[in-house]
Amino acid sequence: MSVTVAVDCMGGDHGPVVTLPAVFAFLRSHADARAIVVGREEVLAPLLTPVAGEFGDRLVLQAATEVVGMDEAPANAMRSKKDSSMRVAVDLVKSGVAAAAVSAGNTGALMAISRFVLKTLPGIDRPAIATVLPSRNGRTYVLDLGANVDCTPEHLLQFGIMGAMLVSAVEHIDRPTVGLLNIGEEAIKGNEVVKQAGELLRTSGLNFTGNVEGDQIYKGAVDVVVCDGFVGNVALKTSEGLAQMLATFLREEFSRNWLTKLMAVVALPALKRFKKRVDHRRYNGASLLGLRGVVVKSHGSADAFAFEQAIARAADAASNRLIERIEERMATMNQEAAA
Repeated sequence: MSVTVAVDCMGGDHGPVVTLPAVFAFLRSHADARAIVVGREEVLAPLLTPVAGEFGDRLVLQAATEVVGMDEAPANAMRSKKDSSMRVAVDLVKSGVAAAAVSAGNTGALMAISRFVLKTLPGIDRPAIATVLPSRNGRTYVLDLGANVDCTPEHLLQFGIMGAMLVSAVEHIDRPTVGLLNIGEEAIKGNEVVKQAGELLRTSGLNFTGNVEGDQIYKGAVDVVVCDGFVGNVALKTSEGLAQMLATFLREEFSRNWLTKLMAVVALPALKRFKKRVDHRRYNGASLLGLRGVVVKSHGSADAFAFEQAIARAADAASNRLIERIEERMATMNQEAAA
């Protein structure tokens, strides 16, 4: 199935030097896909000329005259920069020209613009940020990761539904397992919001397995882990810090003396395999769920390989009817509640 992705090529820490090579790599590995690169024409056009013959009409330039700064206030980006590359990319999804939008730009601005332009799906109060993390059993999807600091039990229920539909779409799992992040597995644990959310999830019709603790995220105990944005963001940043610390420790130990350096040479194949398994770039791309369109946020410091993964994630979600799946599930729940 052919899918068109609008890419904000000006966003992120590096801009076109990263985003354009990522688009080219994505198109080479997805022969039926199209990309609309959005940004300043005077910057992008010269860089597209060398590959025009290779991609033909599969690669299109959409001019935008403004750029949202990485530290710019979301309200200012939404109200004052209506021709920013970020806004134009999301507008292309709104108009149906593109099936998904990808940006490495300012997270708050992207969420604000996407919510304003696309609006939320019926039955969804707040969009949520979901990402995928490596686990012993493959992958674990976690949401929310910072969009909603204060949540009600109903919000957490909606996150569970959206996360389950995301996994169903991109991982092709009919009934993904859902867990609620808590300080213990027992139903009586946690604050009142979490306990009430647990009750809602148990009667939701989802494949809810109960509470999960933080260590179970990487054990792969469930396919989807639900939490509020405050807890999710802390958990994510803690995980990133731990990974960086362990990598530093390994480098220090293997470079300690000539013997450890020799051991590093011997262990190099295993170390390379280990690095590939935990390479955060392979999991780049957080989905902004709950909107009337697919929007994926790349890490701002992503390199070309990582940004390509974000584009592929957006294309996969769009081609597998993510939005329709969430709509259908919410409609079913509303009908059951009314019955």
